[in-house]
Formats: sequence, structure tokens, C-alpha cells
Amino acid sequence: MIFKAGLLRTLFITFLISLLFSAANAFASDVLVLQSLHVKPFDDALRGFRNVCKSDTKTVVIADAAGADMVRLVREERPQLILAIGADALKSVKRIRDIPIIYMMVLNPEKITGNAKNVAGVDMSIPPEKYLSLIESLRLPKMRVGILYDPAQSGALVKKIQQTARSRGIEITAREVHNPKEVPEVLQEMKGSFNLFWMLPDSTVVTPETFEFLLLFTQQNRTPVVTFAGKYVNTGALVSLDIDGFDLGKQSGEMANRVLDGTRVSDIPCVEARKSVIKINRKVASKLGINLAGLENF
Repeated sequence: MIFKAGLLRTLFITFLISLLFSAANAFASDVLVLQSLHVKPFDDALRGFRNVCKSDTKTVVIADAAGADMVRLVREERPQLILAIGADALKSVKRIRDIPIIYMMVLNPEKITGNAKNVAGVDMSIPPEKYLSLIESLRLPKMRVGILYDPAQSGALVKKIQQTARSRGIEITAREVHNPKEVPEVLQEMKGSFNLFWMLPDSTVVTPETFEFLLLFTQQNRTPVVTFAGKYVNTGALVSLDIDGFDLGKQSGEMANRVLDGTRVSDIPCVEARKSVIKINRKVASKLGINLAGLENF
């Protein structure tokens, strides 16, 4: 009798767990959001996503779940779609091939996704054409632009820049670096070959130490700096063209809606950010004698 009672109890508990598991899955979120960490740009992008995509979501912050197996988590959640915000989030699910993945706030996403057919998203970078239009708006006497880059990180971008600049009559002097320690020496070697420096979002080139040297170098040579983030304008760059995180989230939300409505991810092209935010250091412009009239309607 004791054995029978124990068996019945075990069967009841097993049934109860199965019932609870089924109920949990019945109310599973349509979209599992994996966010690399809590920072304002990522939070803004997620707000933009939710502004457009009204499906149920569940959010997991990778930084708060250190050591957790995200692939296993996805399998347990069984979402219709994964939204990966940031490179770490995308890396954590790159082995998944049977669930659609939309990414955002990722630089060079193709290096993570490879040839995966279940992935699409919005690249964090702004098209080079917009930067070149911005540079033209500065109306410098002769457009000679200097660029430092690591080919492993920004090689494809620099090729596109060179091709586009050539058609606009803008001269590009681009030099490779493979280590941040090379930046000061290579920059000194480039002295006199450019009258504007374009700072790319390349983590080999741009570190706190290299930016300090770059800023000192360009100030001494009265050379304006065009960059990709407003924080560098606050510390001495002339102008930045940055992404609009909220709108980038909306772009991703539009993609997600298409997937949830039945469109295959492989039929959705990856795109660049469609909206940008300009920030200008007017004190630097005044010191360099740069007329900002051309930027008024940019």
C-alpha cells in the first residue's frame, strides 16, 4: 500500500509539472529579446522596437545572466522570433538555425552571422554617402580626407568609402593599422596628406589613448575631425553623425512584424540605419574658421 501511495504521488506530481509546463508554453512570448547589457542606446532601441512591434516579448539581459546557456534558454522558451540587441547577444545565439533572428545595435554583424539564412537586421553603421555629404557641406578649400583603419574590422567599409568618394572628387588617404600602438606613428607619417580626419567606428584605431593623441595631433595641425559618436564632439571633434537608436529599433520592429506575419527571414535584406543625428562643436568650428552654413539643412 505504501509503495502504491508513493507511486500515485509521483504520478500526480509528474502530471502537475507537465500541466504547468504546458500552461507556460501556452503563454510563451512571441519574441524573446536578448539584450547584451543595460545601456541607454540599447534601451532606446528596444523602446523603438516595442513602439512598432506589439507582439508579446520577454527580455533577458546577457550581462545579468553570466554563464547561462542562451541556446538552451531559447529552446525552453520556444519563441517565434529572437531579437538580439548588441554583439554579445547575437553571438550567444549564432548556433541557432531554426528560429528567425533579428539583430540591431551590432557593428559588422556579418562577422558573427556568417552565411546564416535565418538572420536579418539593421546594421549599426550609417551609409558612407551620408558622411561624404556631410564632409562636402563643410566646404573646405580642397577635400582631402585622412582615415586610419584595421582591415580586419573596417576593410570592407573603407573600400566602399573610396569608391564613393572617387565619384564625388573627394581624395581619400587611408592607412592601415593592426594595433592601437601603431596609430601615433602612422598618423605622424600621414601629416600634410589630409585637411580633414574621418574617424571610423574601428576599435583598433579608436581607444581612449589613441583618441587623446589624435585630438592633440589634429588640434596642432588645425584639422577638423568628423566622427561617429557625439561623445567625441564633446571632447574636441568638430562634428559627429550618429545613429538614432529609437528609429533603428523601429526599423527592426518593422522587420519583426514581417517575419511574424509569415515572411521568411531569408527574403528580408539586411539594411543600414536610415536615420542619423548630427552634433556640432561650434567652438571648434570657430577656432578653425569653418563656416557651418552648409550644415543648417543637413
